Amino acid sequence: MPNHLNLTRRGLLAAPLAAALPFDLARAQGTSQSPSGTLRVGMTLATIPLANGFPDHGGEGQRFLGITGFNALCEWDLTRSDVAAPLKPGLATGWEIDRSNPKRWWFTIRQGVKFHDGRVMTLDDVVFSFDRAFKNDLPWFDQRARAQAGTRLPTVAAYGAEGGRLWVETIYPDSTLPFGLTYLGIVPRAAWEAAGRSWDQFMLKPVGTGPWKIEQWSIRERCTMVRFAEHWEAARIPRCERLVLLPLPDANTRVAALRSGQVDWIEAPPPDALASLRGAGFQVVTNSYPHNWTWHLTMLEGSPWRDVRVRRAANLAIDRTGMRQMLADTMLEGVGIVTPDSPWYGKPSFKLVHDPREARRLLAEAGYGPRHPLRTKIAISASGSGQMQPLPMNEFVQQNLKEVGIEVDYEVVEWNALLAIRREGGQRALQRGITAVNISYNAQDPFSAFMRLLKSDMIPPQGGNFGHYSEPAMDALMEQAFNTFDVEQRDAILAQIHTRVVDDALFLFVGHDLNPRALSRRVLGFVQARSWSQDLVTVRMGGAA
Repeated sequence: MPNHLNLTRRGLLAAPLAAALPFDLARAQGTSQSPSGTLRVGMTLATIPLANGFPDHGGEGQRFLGITGFNALCEWDLTRSDVAAPLKPGLATGWEIDRSNPKRWWFTIRQGVKFHDGRVMTLDDVVFSFDRAFKNDLPWFDQRARAQAGTRLPTVAAYGAEGGRLWVETIYPDSTLPFGLTYLGIVPRAAWEAAGRSWDQFMLKPVGTGPWKIEQWSIRERCTMVRFAEHWEAARIPRCERLVLLPLPDANTRVAALRSGQVDWIEAPPPDALASLRGAGFQVVTNSYPHNWTWHLTMLEGSPWRDVRVRRAANLAIDRTGMRQMLADTMLEGVGIVTPDSPWYGKPSFKLVHDPREARRLLAEAGYGPRHPLRTKIAISASGSGQMQPLPMNEFVQQNLKEVGIEVDYEVVEWNALLAIRREGGQRALQRGITAVNISYNAQDPFSAFMRLLKSDMIPPQGGNFGHYSEPAMDALMEQAFNTFDVEQRDAILAQIHTRVVDDALFLFVGHDLNPRALSRRVLGFVQARSWSQDLVTVRMGGAA
């Protein structure tokens, strides 16, 4: 059930560090110390992501249940920490646009790849994997995979096998398609058949081609994986014997689990624990990546965010420097969807500075003031993929906005429930009084950063345009970007788009995460890529901590 809260920072940050640990942590360790070669990870998620090759839970789901157990046609190169992760061939050795039809892509499928059950992957398996997400008239259709494909691959219109290759056709020319295909894991039809033709049963014994073979999957307890020594990519054969994933949505519980030796790795440690963790010998690693922590605003009739003066006022009310300091410098101050080092940043004229006086002036011009404050409700989560520290951060934002005359109430829901609100769209949300959702977004590729969030034909259920934003000039720019296959030319178009996004204050921009995670000193060999995904195959476990 959702909680309706007026948050206070004191209550949020005063929770005891050694919060009670769930029983399954003890079960996950076994009866003694963790065996050598086992990496145990405490995730921010409340449940284990789906093991169907198309995980839920956003970027964190893909990080831990996507690229671990499964491969996709196109993948991210996560081997470096000093550059933004580029695409690389996965189960497709290459891809190209059809010279006579710009809506059709051709993919050459890698040969000799083995699934975890020993079968060799075929082109039919690839088509089957697409079917389960797109063809609702087939017995192997999986609505859960469709829910993910709806926001990741909404332009896919048709596909098939021809001449030993896979072709994929889109509803209009789409230069961004290979990025979306990084989310679609390839699974064997034979394993679905062996599971009684049931995706629920398949997830109890999942089969993919990834570097880790899923041995046990329990949605509310844990997922245990073992090293797949026959993985087709020698460089990605894991250095650890086993990987255990645990859902630990409470930040203080994650820290307590790390300190007590019950896990070796935690996502998103709370900022007030970082100094003491370092002092105790734990590793705290950070890196920039294409992330933005925003409120996605509804632009429908009845929403206060339709007025650009209100949107700009809210952005000018945010003390981003104070937020960064509260988070112990584990974020960059928000400057838009992307940061100035991106070729897509452009030249916005609206500066995201802290100016409460100008914010009050704009609100007064829009008809709000001390006797008539703007009151609204926002849907947020208590944890989740890329959400950083959502409760104290939203409480900070709430106080900033109140100082200029915007009074905010929060509806706090579980992370997957928040994603469901976003997928349903702003119209459904507005019926329950919600005018925005606090979602951290991936800006790793053009589609994720812009098109899925703002193009008018991506309004739910077709895509991720939660706010029902519709602007012909922006649509024209995004269509131009879709149609442009030259990277530098597309970058120039995206810079125009981002300039308008910031100048029109289409989101409440707060920060860019530096992706902190805390590791036991036993964890060796990890490379923190500048990406939402992180590859665990290089990690090896050293001696006693």
